[in-house]
Amino acid sequence: MFAKFRDRSMDLEHLDIGDYTPEEYEGCIVELQRVNRWLGDARALRLSLMIDIEEADLRDFSVLDVAAGSGELLRVTAGWARRNKRTGSFTALELNARSAKAVLEESSGLSEIVSIRGDALRLPFAAGSFDYSICSLFTHHLDDREVVLALQELNRVSRQRIFIIDLHRHPIAYYFYRTVGRLFLHNRLIREDGALSILRSFKPQELFNLASQAGLDDVRIERRFPYRLVLSARADWIDPSSARWGKSNPPLLAHDDQMDHAESVGLAR
Repeated sequence: MFAKFRDRSMDLEHLDIGDYTPEEYEGCIVELQRVNRWLGDARALRLSLMIDIEEADLRDFSVLDVAAGSGELLRVTAGWARRNKRTGSFTALELNARSAKAVLEESSGLSEIVSIRGDALRLPFAAGSFDYSICSLFTHHLDDREVVLALQELNRVSRQRIFIIDLHRHPIAYYFYRTVGRLFLHNRLIREDGALSILRSFKPQELFNLASQAGLDDVRIERRFPYRLVLSARADWIDPSSARWGKSNPPLLAHDDQMDHAESVGLAR
């Protein structure tokens, strides 16, 4: 019964295959926001990123959210920054064109949030472009080699720390989600992909090992209710004496040839 939880599943989700209708994807965006609120991603962020900002006493800061979905976590962070009289600059990176546009549609009134299309495995930003990089519920879509590459890229573009939120592969999480999904989840993608996501996700030691392979420093793995893992690591960026990017400035593209890998969809509102 529990053999399926021993190793990560490599079966592809509907979102990875692309076998869904535009209407299903629209419904997925809406329902995924609800699931994330219910199941603690925003809470996990408050107990990681926001605490680090407070401890570093940063009055202004920048955050990159890779595979940001509709930008829900950036909106949570932007609202927190405003309430605490801090100045934040927030960049959502999404490969999916519809999600990249949804970030701006859902972030009306938050001009500090911008959206860019780009590849998580080849981020179109210069080293040290952001104070923090975050990523939620994305790494389980990757194989182990790709997870290492993504972690290295997040580390490369960050100045302070990186934070990865993903699922804890656990039988209770799986069977609870299957039960709840049949009762309350209406969208096929959320219902079916969500259960498979748990099987594709990680145990704490697995995630730690991948971070070690990526060469990350000061790696910490914390468990958060319900069945979330939060990986954090200190960025190894060194501030060059001749130039430092302003924290509130738009992110910089690393090289001209990387323009082919990124498309701005919201730098100007």
